[in-house]
Amino acid sequence: YRNVRYLEPGVKCLVPCTALAVVKILEACGQYNFKNPLRQHLANTTVSIINRSEIMGRPLAAMLANDGATVYSIDVNSIYKVTHNSHLVVHDSTPEACVRRSSIVITGVPSISYRLPTEWVQPNTVVVNVASFKNVDEASLLKVPGVRYVPQVGKVTVSMLERNLVRLHQQFHNHGRNKKNVWYAHPGWQFYTAAAVT
Repeated sequence: YRNVRYLEPGVKCLVPCTALAVVKILEACGQYNFKNPLRQHLANTTVSIINRSEIMGRPLAAMLANDGATVYSIDVNSIYKVTHNSHLVVHDSTPEACVRRSSIVITGVPSISYRLPTEWVQPNTVVVNVASFKNVDEASLLKVPGVRYVPQVGKVTVSMLERNLVRLHQQFHNHGRNKKNVWYAHPGWQFYTAAAVT
């Protein structure tokens, strides 16, 4: 994943759908402070992401760090600390220590056997499960005071796919044109997507 925001002036890059879906969910949960300046909407926020895949974990860590968060990117054999300016391997921490200091925890472990120990989760934490398996014991997690749990992100991910498709269409048809020819969706048009599940 390359952390690039614009292809050229005025042409935004497409962002991976699942990572963008998590950002939109965190916005809806009130985790973003839009009173802060740009790139500081998540200032003083610590996030743990238990996944470092190319399609979710790495892009999401970069996006949240770009918004001012301190992100712990946790994988099977290492932990990275990601900030707006850098990412480095953390040798003196554990997944438990990272999760305990986080107000946002995102799980995306593609294994039916993985469970986030709920005793690591602090009160008032937002926990988002991105994996197709439940990485959390929901009943136990909801006993933690003030915790907010998002069990799945699939429908929001599909919406972000549609957003990316519209952006691609706009960029393709408007590249190099003046503002008079900007494409707008007709109010009667509907957009559909299909996904194959294997």
